[in-house]
Amino acid sequence: MRPKTSAPSTKLADYTAPAFWVETVNLDFALRPTATRVKSRISFAANSARASEGPHDLRLDGRNLKLVEARINGRALAKDEVLLDTEGLSVPHDLVPQDGFVWEAEVEINPQANTALEGLYMSNGMYCTQCEAQGFRKITYYPDRPDVMAIFSVTIAGDAPVLLSNGNELARGEWHDPWPKPAYLFALVAGDLVSYDDRFTTISGREVDLRIFVRPGDEGKCAYAMDALKRSMRWDEEAYGREYDLDLFMIVAVDDFNMGAMENKGLNVFNSKYVLASPETATDQDYKLIEGIIAHEYFHNWTGNRITCRDWFQLCLKEGLTVFRDQQFSGDQRSHAVKRIEDVLQLRSRQFREDSGPLAHPVRPTEYIEINNFYTATVYEKGAEVIGMLKLLVGDEAYRRALDLYFDRHDGQACTIEDWIKVFEDATGRDLTQFALWYAQSGTPHLKVTDAFEDGIYSVTFEQTNPPTPGQSSKKPQVIPVRLGFLDHTGAEPLDEMLVELTGTKTTIRVEGFKEKPVPSILRGFSAPVILDRETTSAERAFLLAHDSDPFNKWEAGRAFATDLLAGMATGGNAIDGGFTDAMRTMALDGRLDPAFRSLALTLPSEDALAQAIRDRGQTPDPARIHQARSDLNRALADSMSDDLQGLYSAMRVEGPYTPDAKAAGKRSLRSAALSLITTREVNAATAGAQFAKANNMTEQLSALATLIRAGKGDEAVAAFYDQWKTDKLVIDKWFAIQAASLPPEIAMEKVKALSEHPDFDWKNPNRYRSLIGAFATNHAAFHRADGEGYRFVADWLIRLDPVNPQTTARLCGVFETWKRYDDTRQKLIRAQLKRIADTPDLSKDAAEIVGKILSA
Repeated sequence: MRPKTSAPSTKLADYTAPAFWVETVNLDFALRPTATRVKSRISFAANSARASEGPHDLRLDGRNLKLVEARINGRALAKDEVLLDTEGLSVPHDLVPQDGFVWEAEVEINPQANTALEGLYMSNGMYCTQCEAQGFRKITYYPDRPDVMAIFSVTIAGDAPVLLSNGNELARGEWHDPWPKPAYLFALVAGDLVSYDDRFTTISGREVDLRIFVRPGDEGKCAYAMDALKRSMRWDEEAYGREYDLDLFMIVAVDDFNMGAMENKGLNVFNSKYVLASPETATDQDYKLIEGIIAHEYFHNWTGNRITCRDWFQLCLKEGLTVFRDQQFSGDQRSHAVKRIEDVLQLRSRQFREDSGPLAHPVRPTEYIEINNFYTATVYEKGAEVIGMLKLLVGDEAYRRALDLYFDRHDGQACTIEDWIKVFEDATGRDLTQFALWYAQSGTPHLKVTDAFEDGIYSVTFEQTNPPTPGQSSKKPQVIPVRLGFLDHTGAEPLDEMLVELTGTKTTIRVEGFKEKPVPSILRGFSAPVILDRETTSAERAFLLAHDSDPFNKWEAGRAFATDLLAGMATGGNAIDGGFTDAMRTMALDGRLDPAFRSLALTLPSEDALAQAIRDRGQTPDPARIHQARSDLNRALADSMSDDLQGLYSAMRVEGPYTPDAKAAGKRSLRSAALSLITTREVNAATAGAQFAKANNMTEQLSALATLIRAGKGDEAVAAFYDQWKTDKLVIDKWFAIQAASLPPEIAMEKVKALSEHPDFDWKNPNRYRSLIGAFATNHAAFHRADGEGYRFVADWLIRLDPVNPQTTARLCGVFETWKRYDDTRQKLIRAQLKRIADTPDLSKDAAEIVGKILSA
């Protein structure tokens, strides 16, 4: 089934540079909630490369704009000289000076009615913009494309006490950004705001003012965000040689926001949940996300702003690189080992799922209907993995040389993946033609590994395949870097780790000098985003869990052990392997290991991950049986550690005032894992109840609440939590989400329906909508209940949201992308709901594209 939309697709192959470039932009805003006036004065220059094709019409993008007047070089254009349509306007070439001209226009827009949260909109009385990817065309008529870069000057008139835009402030409401930028980086904020201020001295001695703007009363929750910003600025100087380039850097916290944050030049706009934090209201995970997202958006100043993408097909050029940079930063600030495990968990749960289904696409797509649908895990997370592989292949020094060349060569330009690859080829002398296939081929490569040992020679054979994906039935071999280690029977490593660079369909390496067959440690650090297929034993996995010096593969051994065991329990009724519980107990009690690592290792694979693992084995997953198997294994773990859990729980208590540092957070995480296991053995969940009552920080209060809810003992705590925090929007988001995601499947649907009718369920707010509807879809057994009621409930809410906020709707339609992995009955139920969504009158092109692709699987 094709998407039910008449919107045309945009193709990479059709890229053409604009006929006219923009040199300067002057914008004058007169803010009114329902009738804002925007005057623009734009200086256009001819694109000499296209002069011979002329003469050219003037084509400008625009949506939902009321044109008041338009002028070219001061001459007013008559109504019949401006050809308006739903996507913009055109002026015939005979009215357009071909060597350059000044365009002036005045338009009227209605920010208050803009519920899609793209362009200029209002959030609880605050004016705010979101222009990436194509929101600027909802503000005024303009060539709204990333390769058109110009210098912006902005004047804002309005009643709001604070009037902000990009660049440096010349006077109240007057702003000038000296750095050319595409329109998607334009920002405006106006409202009743207060600022949390600080300063930063750059490596060259320049003083930069730092200001975080929030609503009055929230200024006490900004300290950690400011600290993260300053650490990010210093790290970028030291790790990449990048210094900030304006006199002022601002962040604004906004309640209504479709995404996490936006890197607008000098004026970053953030979802409030990624700025505001206090020990009482934010968890360790919140602090970690604030640190990482603050860094990500700041790092965009160079990888995204100073150097941007030529077109939206090159989105991974800025996002993949910047994700990789924020991962490096977070690893340096906390723990590289733990960070790598967390990143791979996210990659597998989101991107591998995407790559194996109907929404699969290359890191650089070749076609789209709605560009907002390509802000995906593939572009971001897999894009970052590609950068990591490139760095591993060329080495740290060559990587730094290449990045220096990239900044020197392309500063101020809108670039392509070809520009990026050429920089590395020039800096290293390597031919990266084959490596570039990572940007062009969709799907997750499968790496089958077999080994043999004879006469002291250990041989390992690698065979790579990449299954068909939509639009790509056959794939070429890719460059796959494999970090490979060897252990002897004592756990010692007789040879140094080696890097194997796979380039063909089949590769065999032979290593000499062994007295016995070694135990291989393959794909250390998860050196490539592939699926490893190797027959092994539970004993070998237990051995690697106990002895592997590589933290990722140590964790991976336990993870694979648990996955195989649970898959067998959920499909064939296999018995619990005492070797697994013994290995987990030993690991959990090993005080030499980072508590954060131990917590990750103790956490069993998610039910969704197990469903995919069962499907990969050629079997059909049963959500109810998966849920039961996971519950049974958790109980077995608790029983095996019955004499140790209370001691572990007590040992991980963090004394003194709350701090969000990695050491303290790691101890709280392991304490939470111990609490979960303790509760499986307690009839009344007394330990969790006591922690909930006594917790002095949100991390411990929320972990206790989740434990109580999962145990079916949470009603009183749920009510108490709401009464305590009902005036804090971000905490109430947590209240909705923890119930939707944690409720036992037999009662979840009834409770979530009731929550959807709660007076605090403001479904038009993206955070609140995701906290209930999105979180419920992660409650695997509840969402996939056999009668299909979970599917109907989510579909009802997607249909309701679509005319209000198409972007958020489309992203949540992806919860159905794995429908083909389940039994025929569930497939029919899901298909019926997808068809109902697809047949909805006036369905947005955002949702239509996603639903159409899922149905076509």
